[in-house]
Amino acid sequence: MPRLNVSTLLGALLLNLLASLPLQATVFSDLDGEPGLRSASAMVMAEDGSVIYSKDAETVRPIASVTKLMTAMVIIDSGVDLDEKITVTREDRDLIQLTGSRLEFGATLSRREMIMLAVMASENRAATALGRTFPGGMPAFVAAMNRKAAALGMRNSRFADPAGLSVDNQSTAADLARMVTAAWDYPLIRKASTTTRLEVRPYRQRGPLTYGNTNRLLKNKNWDIDVSKTGYIMEAGRCLVMRARIEGELLSIVLLNSYGKLTPFGDSNRLRKWLLAGR
Repeated sequence: MPRLNVSTLLGALLLNLLASLPLQATVFSDLDGEPGLRSASAMVMAEDGSVIYSKDAETVRPIASVTKLMTAMVIIDSGVDLDEKITVTREDRDLIQLTGSRLEFGATLSRREMIMLAVMASENRAATALGRTFPGGMPAFVAAMNRKAAALGMRNSRFADPAGLSVDNQSTAADLARMVTAAWDYPLIRKASTTTRLEVRPYRQRGPLTYGNTNRLLKNKNWDIDVSKTGYIMEAGRCLVMRARIEGELLSIVLLNSYGKLTPFGDSNRLRKWLLAGR
C-alpha cells in the first residue's frame, strides 16, 4: 500500500474546505432609502453575484451600442487573427440610424484597432466591419452573438447586429449585469473600454485620426472603472454599463433608458453616493 503524503492530503482537504465556503458577501448590504435614479432600468450586482440594487431590471429594452461588448467578446472568442488588417467598405454603412463615421470606405486597420474603436469610441463602422469579416459573414456572426448570450445565461436577450443600431438588439438590466461581468475577463476589452484617447492611421497618405472615450466618468478621479460601455439610439435612450471598484469592491452597474445626455453619468454618481452613505 503506498504511503500517504500528509502535506498533500492536508492541502487537498484545505482546498476542499475553501471551495465549500460561500463567496465573501458584499459590504454594500441592507442599504436604506433609494438612490433617486432617473434611468428607467438599473442594476447593481456585487462580485459574488448578489443584487445590491435593482429597478425594473427584468424589463426588455433596446440596448444600442452596449451591444459592442458582446461583439468584442465574440470576435476574441473566435480566435481570428486580431492583427489582420480589415478594410471598411460600403457594406459597413449605417442604413438603420443613418449615423456618420470618420472611417471612410477604404479605411484599413487591424481587428485589434477596430475593437478598440468600437468599444472606446462606439465607432459603428468598426463594429460592423468586425461582424462582416467574421468567418461565415454577418449571419454567422449574429448567430454566434446569440449563442454567447445563451451561454452567459442572458435568457431575455437578443442580438441582431454588431453595432447595436437595430432596435432588435434587446436585453434587460439583469442580463447586462451578467454580460459586463463576463466582459471583465477579456484584457483587451478592459483596455479598450478604459482608454481615454487613441490615435489610429487608417489611411496611407493622410494623417492620424484621434478618438476619445464616450464615458466621461473615466476622467473623474472618484471613479475606478475596469470596464465600461455607453450606448444611445432614440429608441433605447441613454445607456451605460460599467464594472467599477467602489471602496475596493468590484461592482457591475447597469443603467438603461435615460433621457438627457448626462443622465447616466449623474445616475452613476447618485448610485455611488448612495452606496457610500449606507456603508
